[in-house]
Amino acid sequence: MYPNQLLINGQLVQGQGPEESIINPASGEVVCVVNEADSGQVEAAVNAATAAFETWRETTPKERGDVLLVIADWIEANGDRLAQLESTNCGKPINAARNDEIPAIADVFRFFAGAVRQQTGPLAGEYLPNFTSFIRRDPIGVVASIAPWNYPLLMAAWKLAPAIAAGNTVVLKPSEQTPLTALALATHLADVLPKGVVNVITGRGDSVGSPLVNHPDVRMISLTGDISTGQKMLQAATQTLKRTHLELGGKAPVIVFDDANISSVVEGIKVFGFYNAGQDCTAACRIYVQKKVYDTFVAELTSAVSSINQACSTVAKIWKWAH
Repeated sequence: MYPNQLLINGQLVQGQGPEESIINPASGEVVCVVNEADSGQVEAAVNAATAAFETWRETTPKERGDVLLVIADWIEANGDRLAQLESTNCGKPINAARNDEIPAIADVFRFFAGAVRQQTGPLAGEYLPNFTSFIRRDPIGVVASIAPWNYPLLMAAWKLAPAIAAGNTVVLKPSEQTPLTALALATHLADVLPKGVVNVITGRGDSVGSPLVNHPDVRMISLTGDISTGQKMLQAATQTLKRTHLELGGKAPVIVFDDANISSVVEGIKVFGFYNAGQDCTAACRIYVQKKVYDTFVAELTSAVSSINQACSTVAKIWKWAH
């Protein structure tokens, strides 16, 4: 049984929008169907987050940190199931999901549980005599968080943990193609968070993402995605002066000098260029090589890459060929 319910105002509900077939890219199999949110549910999610902000912002850093620690414990306790969902939905090796990603996801929540209690507000008296200035840190409000398809739960954690630790409320939209782990997490969040603090809705960018980020009550947009989507987020933000946090796609370069250990460089590129099938914004995908070692380097890299067995269960599958 795959998770297929949205989280809106503390309730797990079926989406009222069009169906989205959830595919295992390793097999091409449709594993389940998830209905995306309709316009009314997008509105309800933002309204719930807006209402919840009034009380959540007043909680103490300790109270918020304690909740994050509970979430981290749940992720570790349910690591096998979450890794299986991630593997099925993304076509990535189960061991990579279980051993690389799940511990990192739990650590994200633990880190921000501690970090929020370390925030300082420096005092200064350099502006006017007999007056003291200080920095006060206040939450922003409702954050619209849009997570990508390559590391679905890890990216969701990076967006949820700092936002709710700081006293904000969130409407999270995972990729409509890889929502399963976010929806599984939503079932736990419904139990441990006050209603409306985190809402999880799925759907395509035009029908769900756009009305979400353009909603006047959303005060910040957080996106991990491609550059063209980031441009749209900035355009939306200008209408009501929303704050933005954009982590956009990149093409990480590798520079190979003629005194480099070619075999060592090739082995590194084989790992860091093709981990997760190269579907990573920091994947080594551009290479600049000095002429003296160019031919040797190309021959060794070609041999190394040719040895990657795409049929092997330890190799991630391509989710988006356009990537």
